Amino acid sequence: MYSAALRAVRPVVVRSTRRSTPSNAFRALSTTTPRFSGPAPPSLYGEGAKPGEIPSDEQQATGLERFQLLGEMNGVESFDLEPLDSSRVGTLEDPIKVFSLDTSRIVGCTGSPAESHELHWFTVKKEKNRRCPECGSVYALDFQGVEHHDAHHH
Repeated sequence: MYSAALRAVRPVVVRSTRRSTPSNAFRALSTTTPRFSGPAPPSLYGEGAKPGEIPSDEQQATGLERFQLLGEMNGVESFDLEPLDSSRVGTLEDPIKVFSLDTSRIVGCTGSPAESHELHWFTVKKEKNRRCPECGSVYALDFQGVEHHDAHHH
């Protein structure tokens, strides 16, 4: 059985040992172009801890958590945590604008004035305004993102 397995693998091994350098076509596809536009953006992956050490938040944070941590270290607020305007009730003609970099955002309404009813959560989408089911306040998405950024073509 062992010799049968070796016979099956032999043609592949012979072909791969014959060519000592990769073909030009392979090399053209495997190399990357040099970066001419300046320094690379900061990595959203931490470098991790050395073996035997416990990593700090800065070393192990990745993605959005690292983005927020780097912003706090530089004194920049990464995410808008301010409440929406609750001094008025949004109408169809003048809705309360909700900033978003995505085509939808989850919004919580407590009424106008604030805390006048229980918190209601709903999703505001770019295509359609949403109305609070209790107070009737209208919310509209103020989309500031890139159009079709989530359209993955595989």
